[in-house]
Amino acid sequence: MRYRLIFLISFFLLVINKSNAQQLKTQIDSTKPQTIWQMAKYDTRYTLKSVGHAFTRPLHWKGNDFAKLGILLGGTAALTFTDEPIQEFIQNQRRDFPKVVRDFGWYFGSPQNYFMANAGLYGFGLFTKNEKIRKTSVLIISSSLTTGLIQTFTKNAIGRARPSRNAGHLEFSSFANESSFRSFPSGHTVLSITMAHSIAKQFENPWVKAGIYTVGAIPPISRLVDDAHWFTDIAFSTVLSIIVVDSIDNFLFDDKAYDYPKKEKVISWNLRFSTNQIGLVGTF
Repeated sequence: MRYRLIFLISFFLLVINKSNAQQLKTQIDSTKPQTIWQMAKYDTRYTLKSVGHAFTRPLHWKGNDFAKLGILLGGTAALTFTDEPIQEFIQNQRRDFPKVVRDFGWYFGSPQNYFMANAGLYGFGLFTKNEKIRKTSVLIISSSLTTGLIQTFTKNAIGRARPSRNAGHLEFSSFANESSFRSFPSGHTVLSITMAHSIAKQFENPWVKAGIYTVGAIPPISRLVDDAHWFTDIAFSTVLSIIVVDSIDNFLFDDKAYDYPKKEKVISWNLRFSTNQIGLVGTF
């Protein structure tokens, strides 16, 4: 299964390389690093700057930003009423869910496999001097570090019981030294959605995007099937990952850290919460 994961990531980076080879600038920019060592130092610096930007961004929030945070938290709280019905429905279908898909979901969202795959992605971009692949990898790793730190602290601080504990969806034990009380948020979801969203942003073709997001959705779904997380664990983690990736991507673009064409028309993600609507809405 691990080799299948490596093959899948390798396929994605080759597609990125092929689909954008003609779009990359052919003129050499003397202000950008040219040797492999210089590029590695440059990318490391922007990875750290991106993480710092993500964590200090709340200091610059305005009323609308705090409103979106409130919607995220309020929407998550409202969705808790669906946790047990969804969990019961999924467990009733568990036997029909392909085991190979469940295994792939676990491997794809596991930190050791995840970072190994991204190391391969970055190494390919570094040694071929492909700026777009390097930027994609920097986006993935900086977003992963940010969401990873957030979910690690939150997971322990909240201490939500996993469904497999059979204790109900509202049982909590803060800073409990037990993995069965680390349900919220979902680490597998954070990593898989972060990578999928980072890679999908590099493509314009909606079918390619859909395929990438479909692969990225496998780990969250498999964690529900494995009874390791509640639906709200998955939903919150998905929104968190998208917000962080978009924030860091905008920072890299505004800072002109990497030089490659970017569409002006992008998807604008907005949180919606009303009496009959809860969700993350993408506006084209």
